[in-house]
Amino acid sequence: MIAPSASIEDVVFHVATALRYPVLILALAALAVVLYELGSLAIELLRRRRHDPRAVEAAAATAEQALRDGHRGTAVAAVRSVASSDAMRAAIDRLLTQRELPGASNRMAKSLADFDLGSLRRLERTRLLVRAGPALGLMGTLIPLSPALTGLANGNVTQLTSNLRVAFSVTVLGLLVGALAFGISLVRDRLYAQDLSDLEFLAATLELEGVAA
Repeated sequence: MIAPSASIEDVVFHVATALRYPVLILALAALAVVLYELGSLAIELLRRRRHDPRAVEAAAATAEQALRDGHRGTAVAAVRSVASSDAMRAAIDRLLTQRELPGASNRMAKSLADFDLGSLRRLERTRLLVRAGPALGLMGTLIPLSPALTGLANGNVTQLTSNLRVAFSVTVLGLLVGALAFGISLVRDRLYAQDLSDLEFLAATLELEGVAA
């Protein structure tokens, strides 16, 4: 009769063994995603390389004067010129439209909150990889150790070295994914906070001008 504990251990062993290739595939997929996000970050930084807070203030002043004079097109062009991303440009368009509607203050506040939520959503992928990368690396390290130890016990050096090579390689891969994702998340967090700050300044200027009008 097979002891229940032995049966449970066998189930756990077979499950862990079955996860070997899915974990390796997920680790490679995580590396591909983090490299894609790294390229996207590079493009974002290129777009923002000339960001100047004084330009935002100048655009707000220009838009304020244009709205006083009734030149909405000039105001739109002025504030859109400081947009550093498509998401920020869309938020500016919404703010310009909402300032002319009833309850403009609440509508504009909601748009700013939605923009902040969208920024957090864009950060979710890399924040997830900060934890998932090392976790996949650890799983990819531990799973091959069982056949490696089996090879050691049987004197099969080829099996031992092959599995250890996979184990250590996945460890490095997981740590690389986690480190890159952490760096990307830190930089993007700062960039999106700056975007929100600029939008809040523009919204306050446009809202006051709307009240004055």
